[in-house]
Amino acid sequence: MQQKKIVRVGDIECGSDELFLISGPCVIEDEKIMMTVAERLKEISERLGIKIIYKSSFMKDNRSSLDYYMGPGLEAGIKILAKVKEQFGFTLLTDVHYPEQCAPVAEVVDVLQIPAYLCMQTTLVVAAAKTGRVVNLKHGQFLAPENMKHPVKKIEDSGNEQIILTERGYTFGYNDLIVDPRSFYHMNKTGYPVVFDVTHAIRKYGIPSKDSKGGAREYLPVLARAGVAAGVDGLFVEAHTCPSEALCDAASQLDINYLEEFLKPLIELHNVEVKYRATAQELG
Repeated sequence: MQQKKIVRVGDIECGSDELFLISGPCVIEDEKIMMTVAERLKEISERLGIKIIYKSSFMKDNRSSLDYYMGPGLEAGIKILAKVKEQFGFTLLTDVHYPEQCAPVAEVVDVLQIPAYLCMQTTLVVAAAKTGRVVNLKHGQFLAPENMKHPVKKIEDSGNEQIILTERGYTFGYNDLIVDPRSFYHMNKTGYPVVFDVTHAIRKYGIPSKDSKGGAREYLPVLARAGVAAGVDGLFVEAHTCPSEALCDAASQLDINYLEEFLKPLIELHNVEVKYRATAQELG
């Protein structure tokens, strides 16, 4: 296993021995929800000593119906994210869907996220890379984990080695996702920090997220613990003040009131994994 690169996001050293968290509402809703979640995340960060990147999307361009909320758009969304940064001091992460969005987003946001469906879109990946910002490359549901080396290489060849890889499950059969722990091994071999997006991994395709059957929250603890034990560097957990009323991913987001207790065993497991990490790497 090659030496892991350290990717710095603000004061967070992604890829170090310190577990970090990416969290926030799936999509930017009203400012009150955004600020309430940010306030709670700040409290959790201080109490647990875990560093957090605040995440929310100004646009969700892969909704299954035109009737579903797609977000406030770039201009309004970036303004709200800037307020979160100013008031709470969080570093920020948001999705980009089109090359022309990358430069204006990079003026405010610290990490540009390439959605899983779009990880092989060359013009988008290159535009994000050329901003010089950190790029969080989400693993496509259709792609073998070892093949993530190809979009990684596109970013490197564009002059940017500030890369994070995020796992979020594979399509398996019809309308289902499976998380294969071997993917963490393969993605770690790229040498870049690896994150596990546990809340998206429990989504059920083909069922609207506002339907409670559109997600399987009962699997959140076991999947998160498996990922941490497998050696991920960070966790991605979308959180909301009232998930059942969320305008996107209502069936999979975690209630912000449960997040602190959810994280406690994961931090302990991570510390154990770090203690024995060298032994595991020798076997690999």
